[in-house]
Amino acid sequence: MAQSNCTQVTQFSLAGFTEDPVTQLNLFLLFLLTYLVTIMGNLGIIILIRASPRLHSPMYYFLGNLAFVDLCSSTIISPKMLVDLMSEKKSIAYGGCMAQVFLFDFFGMTEYFLLASMAYDRYVAICHPLLYPLVMSPKCCFQLVTGSYLVGLTNGVGQTISMSTLSFCSSTVIDLFFCDISALISLSTSDTTLSHIILTTAASLFGVSSSLVVLLSYVAIIATILSINSAEGKRKAFSTCTSHLTTVSIFYGASFFTYLSPISNSSREEDKWAVVLYTMVPFMLNPLIYSLRNKEVKLALRRLLKIK
Repeated sequence: MAQSNCTQVTQFSLAGFTEDPVTQLNLFLLFLLTYLVTIMGNLGIIILIRASPRLHSPMYYFLGNLAFVDLCSSTIISPKMLVDLMSEKKSIAYGGCMAQVFLFDFFGMTEYFLLASMAYDRYVAICHPLLYPLVMSPKCCFQLVTGSYLVGLTNGVGQTISMSTLSFCSSTVIDLFFCDISALISLSTSDTTLSHIILTTAASLFGVSSSLVVLLSYVAIIATILSINSAEGKRKAFSTCTSHLTTVSIFYGASFFTYLSPISNSSREEDKWAVVLYTMVPFMLNPLIYSLRNKEVKLALRRLLKIK
C-alpha cells in the first residue's frame, strides 16, 4: 500500500561535502583548478594530434578518443558540482539525475574498452612488430573505437533503464555530489533485484573482459621484453608503453579502490574523497602523463609551437 501511494520523484537533493562556507570556497577553488587543467589538457591533446601529421598513427588515434572521453566524463559532473558548492540549495532534477547516470556510465565503460584497445595496440607493436601495419589498419582501429563506444552505449542505456524503474518514497537525499548508481540503489524503496542484476552483469561481462584484455596484453608484453637480450632494446620496448601502463594503473586503481573498498558509515567523508579520486583525478592526469612522458608528443608540441 505504501508503495502504491508513493508519488513520482521530481528532484533529488545532493549532500555534497560540507556546509561550512570557508571549506566550500576552498573546495570550489580546488575543483575549479582541477577542471580547468582537465579541459585544457585534454583539448590540447586532441588539437595536437589533429594538427601534427607525426601523430597520425593508431596509438594516437586511440589517445585522441581517450582525451575526448575524459573531457566529456569530467564535464558530466564537475560543472554541476562547482555550482552546488556556491549554492545554498543543492539539488538536481530527476531527468538531470538520469542523464548523469546514462552519460557517466556510457563514457565510463567506453574508457575501459578504449584502454583495452590501447593495450592490444601496444601488444601488437611490441610482440608482433612486423604484422603491426597489417593488424592495426585504419579499418581495425575504427572498429575498435566504434566498438568501445557501442559497449559504453549499451551499458549506459541498461543502467539508466534499471534506475528509471526504482521508486524513492522515504528519502531523496543522495549522500554524494552527483547521481551515482550505488547511491540511488541504496536510496530506493522498491525492489532493487533487477538493478543489482544489471549492475553485476555489466561489471562482470564488460568490466572483467576489458580488464582481462589489458592484463593478458601486458603479460605477453613483459614476456617479450624480458626475452630481448640487450638492455637498450628492453628500455626502448618498455618506453613505448609506460604512458599507457601508468594511465591504466591510475584509472583501474581508482575505480577498484572506490567501488571494491568496504563502505563504512563512520567514514562517509573518506568515501566521498574516494569517489573524487575516481571521477576527477584520472581525467586530469591522463593528458599530463602523455605530454610529460611521451617523447613524440613533446616533440610534436615543440614543432607546433616552433620551439627548438
